[in-house]
Amino acid sequence: MTAGPETVATDLATPPPPPTKDRTSSGSFLAKAALVTAALSVAGSLLGLVRDQALAHYFGASTDTDAFLVAWTLPELAATLLIEDGLAFFLVPAFSLALARRADGGDGDPVRALVRTSLPRMALCFAVTALGLVAAAPYIVALLAPGLPDPQLAVDCTRLTATSALTFGLAGYCSAALRAHRRFVAPATVYVAYNTAIIVALFVLSGRWGIRSAAAGVAVGGVLMVLAQAPSLWRQLRRGGRTVSIPRPAQPAKPTPPTMQTAIIWTVLLFALCRQSQVLIERFLASSLPAGAISHLNYAQKVAQMPMVLSLMLCTVTFPVVARALADGEIERARDRVERDLVLAGCMVMFGAAAVIAAAPALIELLFQRGAFGARDTAATAGVMRVYTLGLLGHTMVGALARAYFSVARTTWIPLFSMFIGVVATAGIGFLTVGTWGVYGIAGANATGICVTAALLLRGLGPDTVPIRTRAVVGQLARLVLAAAVAAVLGALVARRMASPLLAVVAGGGVVAVSFVLIGLALRAQPWPSVLRSVTGRLRHAR
Repeated sequence: MTAGPETVATDLATPPPPPTKDRTSSGSFLAKAALVTAALSVAGSLLGLVRDQALAHYFGASTDTDAFLVAWTLPELAATLLIEDGLAFFLVPAFSLALARRADGGDGDPVRALVRTSLPRMALCFAVTALGLVAAAPYIVALLAPGLPDPQLAVDCTRLTATSALTFGLAGYCSAALRAHRRFVAPATVYVAYNTAIIVALFVLSGRWGIRSAAAGVAVGGVLMVLAQAPSLWRQLRRGGRTVSIPRPAQPAKPTPPTMQTAIIWTVLLFALCRQSQVLIERFLASSLPAGAISHLNYAQKVAQMPMVLSLMLCTVTFPVVARALADGEIERARDRVERDLVLAGCMVMFGAAAVIAAAPALIELLFQRGAFGARDTAATAGVMRVYTLGLLGHTMVGALARAYFSVARTTWIPLFSMFIGVVATAGIGFLTVGTWGVYGIAGANATGICVTAALLLRGLGPDTVPIRTRAVVGQLARLVLAAAVAAVLGALVARRMASPLLAVVAGGGVVAVSFVLIGLALRAQPWPSVLRSVTGRLRHAR
C-alpha cells in the first residue's frame, strides 16, 4: 500500500534511531565542519559587506560603480562556474568515487591519477580563457551594458577582472578536491582572502586609480584564493591513503572508474552558466535605466542573499557525504540527508528573509548611507532588496537540489532544462516590466524565474537521482513560509517605530526571531519539533 502524505510527513519528522558510535562520530564531524565553515563564511560575508561599504563610500551609486559592476560580472560568473557550483558539482563526486575506490584497495592511487589527468588540462583551459577575455574586453562590455555612459572605464576594469578565469578555476579545483577529502577550513577561507584584497586595494589605490583599484583588488584576491588552499591540497595528496572518511558498512567493490565524462561536465557547466545568466539579464536591462540602477540592484542583491549563502553552507558540507553515500550504494542514507538539508536550509533562509524584509530600510541605512551614498540611494536599494528577498527560498532550493542531482555522477539534463525555463521567465518578465517598474520589475523577474526553476527541480527528482519524499518536504517548507510571512509583518511593525536604524534592526530582528520560532512550533514546522526531541533526548541520556 502506498503511504499517504500524513505517513510520509511523520516519517520525515521522526528522528533517526539511537545513534551508534560510528554514526555519532560521523555526526559530530559534520557538525564541527559545518560550524567552522559557517564561521569562516560569515567572516567572508562580513568582509564582503565592508567591501561594498567601501565602494559606496568612495563612489556611491554612480557611473563609476556601474562601470566596475559590469566588469565584476566576470568574477561573479567565474565564482559560480568554477568555485561554488560548476566545478564542484562534477569534481566532488569524481574525487569521492576515487576515494571510495582507494578505500577498496588495489594497485595505484585513483586520487592522484585523477589529479594527473585533470588538473593540467583544466589549468590550460583556464589560462586560455583568461587571455581570450582580456582581448575581448571591449566586446564584452558592449554586449553586457550597451547603454553605459563611459564604456572605456568598464573595459579597463574588465581586463583586470578577466584574470579570475584562471585564478578562480584553480581555486575551485582545490576547493572541490579538499571538500571531497573532508577538509573544509581552507576552502572556507577563500572569500576572506578575496574580499580582504579588494578592501586593501580600495583604501590604498582609490585616490590614484579610482574605481580601477577595485578591479585590481579582484585580480590580487584571485591569486590569494589559490595560495590559501594549495598547501592543504598538497599535503592531502602526499599523504596518500590517510584520509578522513565517514564510517560505513562493508560494500562490494565499485566497478565504475573515477572518470569525468564530457557529458557530465557540459551539463554542470551549462547549468551554472544558465543560472548566472540571470545576473547578465539584470545588468543588461538596468544599463538603459538612469545612472545608479545597476549599483542599487547590486547592493540590494548582496545583502538580500546573505541568508541564502549561510543556509547553503550546510549543503556545501554535506554534498561530499551525499556523493560518497551514492558512490557506496547507500540510497536511503543519501535521501535522508538531502531531505534534512532541504528543510533545515529552508528554515534558515526563511528566517533570514523575514528579518531582511522587516528591517530593510534601516539595514541599508546602517550599512551604506555615508559618503557618496545618500538617503535616496538607501530608499531605492531597500525597496529592491525586499523584492529580491521574495525569491530567496527559490535560490536556496535551486542550490540544494542541484547538489542532489549532480551528486549521482551521471549525466542528467533536468537541472539545465529547469534553469533554462527559469531564465526565460526572468528575461520575459524583466523585458515586460522594466519600462514601467524599473529596478523593481527586474528584481521581481529574478524572484519569479528562480522560483519556477526550484519547482521544476523539486518535481524532477526521482529514482535516477535521489528519490526524496517530495510532498513531505513541500509541506514542511510551506509551514516555514507561513511562519516567516507573519514574523516579517510583526517585525516590520516594530522596526518602523524605532528612532535609529540600529534600534530598528535589533528590535525588528528580535521580534522576527521570537515570532518565527513560536509560530513554527505552533505549526509543527520542521526542524523545531525534531530539534526539541533531540535536545530533550540528549538531556535524558546524559542523566
